[in-house]
This record gives sequence, structure tokens and C-alpha cells, in this order.
Amino acid sequence: MAARRPATYEDLLALPEYVVGEIVGGELVVSPRPATPHTVSASALGGTLLPPFQFGDGGGPGGWWILDEPELHLNEDVLVPDLAGWRRERMPTPPTDAFITLPPDWVCEILSPSTSRHDRTKKLPIYARVGVPHLWLVDPLTQTIEIYRLDTGYWVLLATHGGDETIRAVPFEAAEVNLRNLWGHR
Repeated sequence: MAARRPATYEDLLALPEYVVGEIVGGELVVSPRPATPHTVSASALGGTLLPPFQFGDGGGPGGWWILDEPELHLNEDVLVPDLAGWRRERMPTPPTDAFITLPPDWVCEILSPSTSRHDRTKKLPIYARVGVPHLWLVDPLTQTIEIYRLDTGYWVLLATHGGDETIRAVPFEAAEVNLRNLWGHR
């Protein structure tokens, strides 16, 4: 039996537009585009964080770049988190390339039934290995959010919230996040 060759960036580029491709540990991982609950949560969270943290609106601190689905080239791995943020002191302006090689300061993965195991078992160790200090896992189906901090190479769960709570969570504790918005509640 012939050994499989590691996936390449050309393999990613050859994928159809209606899927999301990543390279994890040399393997090409292809996922369907997210379902509506996933996109509602991602859009609502980005819409909540952008004004105070990217733009400094409403008395927010500013000082961040928060991007939807950035393509991250982290050593040999190519990942596409749902949201990621960089402090401007580390990344004064976003690169003009189609991808970013600087690990983010914060990553958020919106969990879906088809990606939850992959996100937790494959992507989280990579984020830890490259030193991403903050991670959020949002599950729109169970209506929960888990807040993690990296501590000596391991993820430490700081808090789990759910339902219609309003929270303040690191690294964005300067503003409230109303979870009901993430679930599409009015």
C-alpha cells in the first residue's frame, strides 16, 4: 500500500467554493459550509465585538482586528477559525495576502455537529501549540459558550455560560455580550 502524500495548498485551492478546507497534520480536511444557526451565532458575535474592540465605538477600547473566517497558516497547518482577533500592537495592519501567518490573540470556533469533534481534538491543540492565548467555543444548538485561556501549553476552562445570559469574558471583558443574540433570540 502506497503512503499518502501530505496535503498541499494547491489541494485547498482546488476545492469547490461551497466547502471549507483546512490542512491539519498534513491531512486535507473538508467541511460543508455552515448551517444557519452557526452563521447566526458567528455574525451576531462579530457584530457585537467589532464596534467596541475594532472601532472603539461606544466608549470601547479599540485596539483589535477581528476577522471572520481568516485563513491562518500556522507552520504546516492551515486553519480557518470562525472568528479570530489580533491586538493591534502585534498586528498594526492586516496583511494584504489571502492568509495570515501571525497566530491570533483570540480564536472563536462555532461548533456544528459535523465539526465539533474536529474543532476540539485537532484544532485546539494546534492553537495551543502556536500560543493563541484566548479561545471561545460557541455551540448554537446547546446555546452555550465556553471561555478558555492558555496556561503553560494547556487550555484552562474559565467559564461556561448559556441561555440568555449577558456576560463579560476575557479578553473582551470591557463590553457585554448578550448571549440571546447569538442564538437568534429577540
